[in-house]
Amino acid sequence: MVVGVGALLEVVAVCAGLPADWQFVCQNADYLAGGLLLTVALTIASILLGFAAGFPAGAIEVYGSTYAKLAVEIVGVVLRGTPIVVIFIFTFFVFPVTEWFPIHRVLPVSDAFVAAVVGLGLRSAAYQAQLFRGSLQSVDAGQMEAARAVGLSKVDAIRHVVVPQALRRSVPGFQNEFTIVLKDTSVAIAIGLAELLTRSQELFVQETTAVTEVILAISAVYFVLTFGTNRALDQLNERYAIPEDS
Repeated sequence: MVVGVGALLEVVAVCAGLPADWQFVCQNADYLAGGLLLTVALTIASILLGFAAGFPAGAIEVYGSTYAKLAVEIVGVVLRGTPIVVIFIFTFFVFPVTEWFPIHRVLPVSDAFVAAVVGLGLRSAAYQAQLFRGSLQSVDAGQMEAARAVGLSKVDAIRHVVVPQALRRSVPGFQNEFTIVLKDTSVAIAIGLAELLTRSQELFVQETTAVTEVILAISAVYFVLTFGTNRALDQLNERYAIPEDS
């Protein structure tokens, strides 16, 4: 992050007026900010991967063939029932995803970051599939019948009538899923990814008297991230919610 000289001097002046342990936190704010950026990037990439895999999985559970439904259900049960740290171990150590998908050769990301995104993304996909399954099933069957009655094929009726309504109804569920994924990024410490919690641990190991201050600081960061995103999703839900009388 590029910080101007004036802003840097202001930070130094603010830090100088704080108690010693808070000064330590303040002086290392740029180091924590690096972890914050990594946490945000990890959360966004994982949510997007979860959406890309979770939405088709949810649709298959509702409209797919018997064997396709069974396959998706089994994979989903396994992913939802496996601790995220175990998934990380598989994606990083047992079956390193970067050997199968060498994305790190194209983008400036580490092997640990890619493994964490795949692990969190797959686990999120398993939960998002259930979220979308419920949303798709919540659309009244009469909507499908009306779409077919005006000449739409089943696929077009799902695409143009059912899916738009299901997506709008799934927004509240995303609030919970976002919060879960954001907090689970901290487990990436298991594969050495230097996200926010990992960096905070490194700091209070250096300055053992500042453990409480460091923990309070990163807790405030997590709270602001969660609260801010949930309020933004609230606004999105209010804007695009389906009227109750429709």
